[in-house]
Amino acid sequence: MPFAPALRSEWLKIRTLRSLVGGLTAVLLATAAFAALAGVDTDGPDFDPLYSTYFGVNFGQIAAIAFGTTAMSAEFRGGALRLSLAAVPDRTRWFAAKAAAVAAPALAVGLLTGLVSLAVGRAVLGSGDGPAWGEGVRAAVGCALYLTLMALLATGLTAVLRSGVATLSILVPFLLIVSFVVGDLSGGAADLLPDRAGQIALHHTWDGTLGPWTGLAVTALWTSAALAAGAWSIRRRDA
Repeated sequence: MPFAPALRSEWLKIRTLRSLVGGLTAVLLATAAFAALAGVDTDGPDFDPLYSTYFGVNFGQIAAIAFGTTAMSAEFRGGALRLSLAAVPDRTRWFAAKAAAVAAPALAVGLLTGLVSLAVGRAVLGSGDGPAWGEGVRAAVGCALYLTLMALLATGLTAVLRSGVATLSILVPFLLIVSFVVGDLSGGAADLLPDRAGQIALHHTWDGTLGPWTGLAVTALWTSAALAAGAWSIRRRDA
């Protein structure tokens, strides 16, 4: 089967599974809701109006990861992967179609999430304290790319582990515990963690060596490694 029909088939799976649609919806709702709550507290010399606007990404990324994990883990239940590979014998092509089917809606929802969060943040903070539109739109694009990369990271890791539970058991504690443990450290190894690097795009200023786009590039390297490992696993292991 050529790539285009394979992609269409994988998109139909995502569109018709309620859990996946719900995961994408949760990305928007969680991010916007926590952005509104974070925008209420403007005290402190280190207040960053841009990051306050996009603070909800810390929670929305969990939904993005759950979306990527569920989309891939569904193939390992009830012999679904064998059926998918029977239709698309080229395993690399099938995995590429799966990744593209995850990336496209994640990117669209991520961009919508970024723009809604910007509007919510400016409404809560006010035009005086809120981020400028130009900087905010840049962060909205960064938000979309970051959420997409995290969803694909989860997709690749799930292909390796072949278990949604195992993937979430690794990624969710990593994001909720490790990232908070390192806190506001910058300029060191902490900056190279996938979540820390990618979220630099959501800050007004940053003291580390990475910038908004180089930080996203680091996250993209993590994601590429996970997808490469996932593709290898799909090719080499029995369905």
